[in-house]
Amino acid sequence: MVIKLFWQDPYLKECNAIVTAIEENKVWLDQTVFFAFSGGQASDKGTINTINVLEAVKQNEDEIYYILEKEPDFKVGDNVKVEIDWDYRYKIMKLHSAAHIVYYFFIEKVGQQKVIGSNINVDKARLDFAYNESVSQLLPEIQEKTMEIINKGIDIKAFRDEKDPTRRLWECGKWLMPCGGTHVKNTKEIGQIKLKRNNIGADKERIEVSLVD
Repeated sequence: MVIKLFWQDPYLKECNAIVTAIEENKVWLDQTVFFAFSGGQASDKGTINTINVLEAVKQNEDEIYYILEKEPDFKVGDNVKVEIDWDYRYKIMKLHSAAHIVYYFFIEKVGQQKVIGSNINVDKARLDFAYNESVSQLLPEIQEKTMEIINKGIDIKAFRDEKDPTRRLWECGKWLMPCGGTHVKNTKEIGQIKLKRNNIGADKERIEVSLVD
């Protein structure tokens, strides 16, 4: 079972790990700072012993494997250095936390709606709802309220659910939801955001969240 150091501290940029298995250019480790695609959040980018990771794959709840751009020159049992692209990760952390805040202000405005999709990558976060009206007129108010929360500097916590150890939770002020992704520690870290509506089909609405440099 891999130890997921990104849950213990999402600000870790590197770690040493022991190689537990190798299959051609696939590698398994005993511990990692490298997040694999899960819950809509994109995988990290980075290297293992300076070899680029093409893809990080969540094999199951206990294991992650890494597809390298070439077969490694290290072997099972070796100690290797795992490094992530920090700028890439940090943008995703900001966007993921911002998306949760936007979600709560959206349902506060229109009531509970069915989420039909979500994705967090380095360019933007998106929230897809089964909703039969355009959200365009709602976005200025939602963006304003989201920025108020961001500027207040409210602490964000991500932790294991004591009642269900297989589940992780995200908490920000009065809000609490299941989430296994990586997040910033305080809303102020998010900075300025911008919201955009995208029509993805009949009775479907998408809210896109992006960072403003």
